[in-house]
Amino acid sequence: MMRKGVWLGVWLMLSLSNVEANPNYRDALAKSILFFEGQRSGRLPTTQQLTWRSTSGLSDGRLANVDLSGGYYDAGDNVKFNFPMAFTTTMLSWNTLEYGKKMGPQLPSARAAIRWATDYLLKCSRATPGRLYVGVGDPNVDHKCWQRPEDMDTYRSVYSVSPANPGSDVAGETAAALAAASMVFRKVDQRYSRLLLSTAKKVMQFAIQYRGAYSDSLGSAVCPFYCSYSGYKDELVWAAAWLLRATNEAYYFNFLKSMGASDSTDIFSWDNKFAGAYVLLSRRALLNNDRNFDQFKQQAEQFMCRILPNSPSSSTQYTQGGLMYKLPASNLQYVTAITSLLTTYSKYMSATKQTFNCGNLLVTPSALRNLAKKQVDYILGVNPLKMSYMVGYGPYYPKRVHHRGSSLPSLARHPQAIGCEDGFQPFYYSASPNPNILVGAVVGGPNQNDGYSDDRSDYSHSEPATYINAAIVGPLAYFAGKL
Repeated sequence: MMRKGVWLGVWLMLSLSNVEANPNYRDALAKSILFFEGQRSGRLPTTQQLTWRSTSGLSDGRLANVDLSGGYYDAGDNVKFNFPMAFTTTMLSWNTLEYGKKMGPQLPSARAAIRWATDYLLKCSRATPGRLYVGVGDPNVDHKCWQRPEDMDTYRSVYSVSPANPGSDVAGETAAALAAASMVFRKVDQRYSRLLLSTAKKVMQFAIQYRGAYSDSLGSAVCPFYCSYSGYKDELVWAAAWLLRATNEAYYFNFLKSMGASDSTDIFSWDNKFAGAYVLLSRRALLNNDRNFDQFKQQAEQFMCRILPNSPSSSTQYTQGGLMYKLPASNLQYVTAITSLLTTYSKYMSATKQTFNCGNLLVTPSALRNLAKKQVDYILGVNPLKMSYMVGYGPYYPKRVHHRGSSLPSLARHPQAIGCEDGFQPFYYSASPNPNILVGAVVGGPNQNDGYSDDRSDYSHSEPATYINAAIVGPLAYFAGKL
């Protein structure tokens, strides 16, 4: 006869395996949005739930005599890089537009996360005529420090692009973010929505009129961290696609035609937006049967064919555990971004009962949906390690994420300031779990062998980032709405 303790152990094992096999998408969705509170810069509101964070960066912009407080720190550091921040905002807005009705009580939180970014991007766009501010904080100085954002005493350099030093990529992404967000707020705050859209149009004109890559203008202030490796054509196409959706003005469609054909791609990220633009523009072909957009539908299908594992034209690797594997550094950023496109394209196809072919392979909406679900489930713990890669979700998750605020004691616990280098010993090099749980953060993820060391210094795998989370919000809402 089995003892009670043994029965309890068996029951717990069955319960845990059930959690792994059937992720709680609603819980994960709530946490994926809550994460953004941990990345906030500026004066924090009384509604702040991650209370170990405090107000920071209030003097940002002072060196240029402008107020650039607010916005988000991009990842585990204390720098505000507008290029990935704007992409984060565009993706959060897109996912809220597509899946807002499935978000339930999380919809106001999603809007608040978007607005925290757009309030800052509006400042950057409007503070000085003829100039777009694109970042605060010298990454080369910041990365030598391990200190809380609340203690920052590094030189808060201010970076901008202008007609003499252009940045069509960062300007295009900023325009895309403002345009996408304008639709999120159209029914709930019309005045704010109009301001976002009018600013988006002006920033887009700047991007078009003064061509150039911001990496060439700013050099080591953004490279190698967020260089525009793919050039700026993809941002111009992506931004025009968003402004077309927001305004329905022929000018943006004609601009898209003037940009000519673009190469097929098998990636989607803060750097390369072509695949996102193809899926966004294919919406008109699929939902409105507008033949003018057929070429984008074809390019979206080519992209899907390069992602699907059983497609004859697939160029995407998968781990033994079934995870899409694109690049060694922060691979989950590509997984979440591509998964967002899979669910959204599947949604568009389903609406009009469409299919397409990859060679002799018939692709249905459910084929894309199933692949997306496999990726989301892997991230939430259905993987060889049975580990969730979202902090605070499930019984096992990363405890030593590469994140300054999370790994250092909060102001409440340690009121004394922690200097630039004082956080390395004993905190950064400690084997102890981070004292503050960065709830909802999705880290860079496992290696190509499905392994994960949970090592704070292994930033390629243990660092979270705003754009990883922004992309997974949509798929989580999609699957939460299916329950």
